[in-house]
This record gives sequence, C-alpha cells and structure tokens, in this order.
Amino acid sequence: QVQLVESGGGLVQAGGSLRLSCAASGSIFSIDYMGWYRQAPGKQRELVAAFSSGGSTNYADSVKGRFTISRDNAKNTVYLQMISLKPEDTAVYYCNIHVTAKVGVSIGSYPYWGQGTQVTVSS
Repeated sequence: QVQLVESGGGLVQAGGSLRLSCAASGSIFSIDYMGWYRQAPGKQRELVAAFSSGGSTNYADSVKGRFTISRDNAKNTVYLQMISLKPEDTAVYYCNIHVTAKVGVSIGSYPYWGQGTQVTVSS
C-alpha cells in the first residue's frame, strides 16, 4: 500500500507565504506524476501546478509567478511554495501522485490523493 501525508497548510494574511509538502511512502518503484490541486467551497477541484512526464512544470494561470512546485526524489516528496497569497487562493489543497507500486501481489500504476490541507488567506 502507498500512503500520502500532506502538511503545511494554515491561516495567513494576504501577501503572506506558505509551503505545502506531500510525502509518499510504501512499496514505490517509481513516481510517474506529481501535482497539486485545490478545491474552494462550491467550486470544482482544479489543477494548481504539476510536473509533466518530461519533468517540465505547468501552472494554472492564476498562480503563475507566485507558486512554485518542486520535488525531492530521494524523499518521494513534492512541495508547493506559495508567495504573495491572495484571498482567492483560499481552498483545500490536495497532492496527487501517480506511482508504479506493489499493492498486494500486483505491480501496477496507481493514482493516489493526499488527505487535503486547508489554506486560508485573510484580507
């Protein structure tokens, strides 16, 4: 089995910064995709930032220049550094990781979601 543990959310004033972390553990052979999503109340979950299969990054237009996704392959961890936060960034943030892992007796590619971490930006 694979577990994801998120951390780093909280309450911050507009203009402030936060850093989210998402660590994967378990019988992981490779990590094939890492991304961050968010869901605000009454809205659909949306992509915030992700690593593409080629290793390049892509960002939602609303966060370009303010958010940075990074990874530590040795720790199977993905980060989201957020600066110049705005009230509209308020949401629950989820990491999404696709791994090649052994689950039970099978080896395959599986998607996993973190438990979500609340980010609240006050004006």
